[in-house]
Amino acid sequence: MSIQWFPGHMAKARRLLTDQLRWVDVVVELADARIPTSSRNPLLHEILGKKPKLLLLNKADLAEPDWTVKWLEKLRSISPAYALSAVTGKGVKQIVPALESMVQQKQAKLAEKGVRPQMIKVMIVGIPNIGKSSLINQLTGGAQVKVGNKPGVTRGNQWVRIHDRVELLDTPGMLWPKFEDPEIGRKLAVLGAIKDEVFDLEELALWMIDWFRLHSPQSLSRYQNSDSDITLETIGIKRGCLIRGGRVDTLKAAQIFLRELRTGQLGPITMDIFG
Repeated sequence: MSIQWFPGHMAKARRLLTDQLRWVDVVVELADARIPTSSRNPLLHEILGKKPKLLLLNKADLAEPDWTVKWLEKLRSISPAYALSAVTGKGVKQIVPALESMVQQKQAKLAEKGVRPQMIKVMIVGIPNIGKSSLINQLTGGAQVKVGNKPGVTRGNQWVRIHDRVELLDTPGMLWPKFEDPEIGRKLAVLGAIKDEVFDLEELALWMIDWFRLHSPQSLSRYQNSDSDITLETIGIKRGCLIRGGRVDTLKAAQIFLRELRTGQLGPITMDIFG
């Protein structure tokens, strides 16, 4: 099964991103530390070309630390990469020094020509619900200092000063038109990057329960009743999802299970694994 869909606003976002790219020095790509490859839009590689890129694995507080270390080691062979949490702020202070380092050579060449140091212009990209707004709030201390009319800005977009030498252009979250691997689509849906309406939530929750059984059975321990098998029915009973006749509302149980997973209540998880 291949999942095909591409909302019109995402097609528009791709066109805007391509047009605005020429105005920036560095692209910051935000990915999910729990799915460091599945949460990266493959179209961005094509669109960004050789533009310098800083990869940030957000939500590292929800991912398995050992796996995050392994992923950073692997990813840094291609481009600079750091882990952080835009919610707690951990790791955010690494960003500006990393950006300054990435443009140092370019600005040194300009200085040789007598050009004064310029503002570092950065574009932030990523899939929906990846935490771009939370990261911007962390970088600005919640007080977003918007910069006046500047090239590259279209209606709804603004340059925001995140540091005395760095200006950032936010972009809408963008997915890609077809998931060749249905497992990638499921991972994105499980972690909330795709709207819940696109998937059958009960089917999605059952797939995730099976994934946990195979890769991380301890994550299901909070739902365990003695040695009984964990199902949406047993989760529903545990969470009080009962309806008339004593039956279990399995849809509500699936919604609770996915919410608890997404917010880290089942413990840290990393779903993209290798080796």
